[in-house]
Amino acid sequence: MRPKQPETRSDDLFRSSLEAILAPDHELLKLATLIDWGRFDDAFGPYYHEGKGRRGLRTRLMAGLHLLKHMKGLSDEETCTAWLENPYFQAFCGETHFQHRLPFDRSSLTRWRQRIGADEMKILLAESLVVAVKTKAVSQRQLERITVDTTVQTKAVAHPTDSHLNRPGFTGDL
Repeated sequence: MRPKQPETRSDDLFRSSLEAILAPDHELLKLATLIDWGRFDDAFGPYYHEGKGRRGLRTRLMAGLHLLKHMKGLSDEETCTAWLENPYFQAFCGETHFQHRLPFDRSSLTRWRQRIGADEMKILLAESLVVAVKTKAVSQRQLERITVDTTVQTKAVAHPTDSHLNRPGFTGDL
């Protein structure tokens, strides 16, 4: 089933919004305003059925988590932990109020990635490049040629053998 669009809940009346307590000049909040989140809704929408199954997780949440995961070099588990502790991560993913619990199961990241597929996940990379060009972090000229380092380096790996068991004083009894 398609994800619901976020709505303001009545129990949030006495809670401060993230917008009110976070520094608006933080890098993640600036980045969140530059990303076209609707692009992800349009691209990933066909992967949801209108009437069957449990309601899906919001696309901005899942796309934001994957962007954060790759920006910070985290595993799925570390991304979930960081999202739970960091209000800037939550605001980047579209939350309006601080969440004290994950709104999804930790394995949801893997299942969402499998549902979308590797080809469609390239849309996240494409949007990252659009934002990088827009903010002049990368020039169009830099994107024309890609250099890939394919150097293979030998490793100093010692393979286990039984030769170390024949040491003086070793009886073999454990």
